[in-house]
Amino acid sequence: MKVFLDSIGCRLNQSEIEKFAMQLRAAGHTIVGSAAEADWVVVNTCAVTAEAASDSRQKVRQAARAGVRDITVTGCWATLEPQAALALPGVKQVVTNERKEHLVAERLGVPLSKFDLEPLAREPLPGLRQRTRAFLKVQDGCDNHCTFCVTRLARGKGRSRGLEEVLTDARMAQAGGVKEIVLTGVHLGSWGQDFSPSLHLYDLVSALLVETNLPRIRLSSLEPWDLDERFFSLWQNPRLCRHLHLPLQSGCAETLRRMARKTSPDSFMHLVEMARKAVPEIAITTDVIVGFPGESEAEFQESLAFVREVGFAGGHVFNYSARPGTPAARLPGAVPSDIRRYRSTQMREVFQEASKKYATQFIGKVVEVLWESTDGIGPNGWQLHGMTDHALRLSARHGQPLWNEISRVRVTGWAEDGLSGEIL
Repeated sequence: MKVFLDSIGCRLNQSEIEKFAMQLRAAGHTIVGSAAEADWVVVNTCAVTAEAASDSRQKVRQAARAGVRDITVTGCWATLEPQAALALPGVKQVVTNERKEHLVAERLGVPLSKFDLEPLAREPLPGLRQRTRAFLKVQDGCDNHCTFCVTRLARGKGRSRGLEEVLTDARMAQAGGVKEIVLTGVHLGSWGQDFSPSLHLYDLVSALLVETNLPRIRLSSLEPWDLDERFFSLWQNPRLCRHLHLPLQSGCAETLRRMARKTSPDSFMHLVEMARKAVPEIAITTDVIVGFPGESEAEFQESLAFVREVGFAGGHVFNYSARPGTPAARLPGAVPSDIRRYRSTQMREVFQEASKKYATQFIGKVVEVLWESTDGIGPNGWQLHGMTDHALRLSARHGQPLWNEISRVRVTGWAEDGLSGEIL
């Protein structure tokens, strides 16, 4: 059977379809690069915003238009709206998040334990999903109660994967030639808290650094209240990527209170200062929501000023999107859409300025780049595109179409999609 796996949204969704691919290959099936080639399509959906839910439905419709009549829909949007998912063209099955782990096993009519008998090396997914990095799911669910977030409703209570399970996944990725793994979870920083005795994400990262020799280990999004000074000591090992994504959501204390976030601008700034002291040149990126219910112009300006003060290496800006079933959807003071769009533009401009300022400091320096893609060859060789451990995009020319290799590169200036450099 030929299977196409597609995903919307977070890195956790990406890690899940990579697991599906490994299981299907172990059972003798083929993963293809497009729906048009497939007998069966699986779409792993997202519901974090109304736009993500719309994109999820669009992915299913695209598969149906490609002629597929056997589509399975899973993920957060499918979990929250299973009947709507089942009504889409070509959909034969909806698998909610609580049964997602069993999706492949149940489809093939085999016990899930079958895939534990002989672990296979990870292979990149074909087509547009081919990546040099492997996303490792180490945690799922969330016990926080942020008022805007629908993910907790879709993913359930927080739960951690065992340390040995994660180490096995990391070794499988390495056996497949992976140079970088990315640890993912809904609430990654809570890893190990549900164990008895409890553990901390510090323990997991320490074990990965000791028990594997993967060239790079990267952390996905971490809530700012999960980190302490001891955690930053992990960066004494240069294999841990110097990049932290710390969701802020707002730089205004009053807005954060309505969001039920367990942080404040002051505590967030203290954390940033701690990180920069421990890990010089660390890239700190974030998420910010604009137009949250009740956000006055004064509150927005406070948030904007704080983002400018922090000086992030980059960030994502989201217009507030009311999600059914969340407390924020019932809050008064809805911000008109035109004002949300205007504030989004202003916030993005601040991030663009800060991002360029952060990246500029590397011009003239030597960095290590993991090459992820190549363009066609020209008179000066192949155009390579890759990423530094600081999550900076960089391109360079080379006589060979390097892929999934790490090179030392001197940063020379700017390119259309980021920095440019010369391979040493």
